[in-house]
Amino acid sequence: MATGLRRTGATGPSNGADSGRRRGRHPSSPAPDRATALHVAVNTALAGHGIRYTAHRRRLVTALSDAGQPLTIPQLVDAASTVPLSSVYRNLAIFDEAGIVHRMPGTDDFARYELAEELMGHHHHLVCSNCGAVEDVVLPAEAEQDLEDVLRSIARERGFTLASHRLDLVGDCGNCDARSA
Repeated sequence: MATGLRRTGATGPSNGADSGRRRGRHPSSPAPDRATALHVAVNTALAGHGIRYTAHRRRLVTALSDAGQPLTIPQLVDAASTVPLSSVYRNLAIFDEAGIVHRMPGTDDFARYELAEELMGHHHHLVCSNCGAVEDVVLPAEAEQDLEDVLRSIARERGFTLASHRLDLVGDCGNCDARSA
C-alpha cells in the first residue's frame, strides 16, 4: 500500500461515534436507515483493504455525509472536532486509497474532500472562483438524463466511450457576488 497502512482485521461500525456537532443534513445525505447503509458500505470497503472502521473514521464519514458540500481539511476538523488533525490527514489518505472519498482541487489554496459518488449519489458542484466555496447540486432526473444524452453524443462523435461525467459550474457565489455589487 502506498500509504504504509497497518493492516488489521475488519470490525463493524463502532457505537456512539457521532460527530458531536452536527450541521443540517444535506438533502442527498443519508437518512437514518441510509446512514446505517453508508456506514456498512464504508466498513465493507475498508475491510476489503484490511483496515478497521474505527470511531474516528466513522466520525469523519458522518461529518462528510452531513456537510452538504465538499470540505477543506480545516472545515472537516471543525465538523469532526473530536478527531485530531493528524488523524484527519492519515484517514483521508486511507479513505482515498479505499475509494471512499474524492479529492477536489479548489480554486483557492485548499483541496476539498467529499464521499465518493458511489456512496452519496451522483451530483454536480457550484464552485466560487473568488472565495473557493463549493456547493453540491443535484439536477432533476430529466435534466440529468438530457445532460447525459448530450455528453454521450459529444463523446460518440469523437470516438470516445463515456463512462461517467462530473460537472463543475464555476462563477461567483452569492456572498462574493453581493460584495462586488
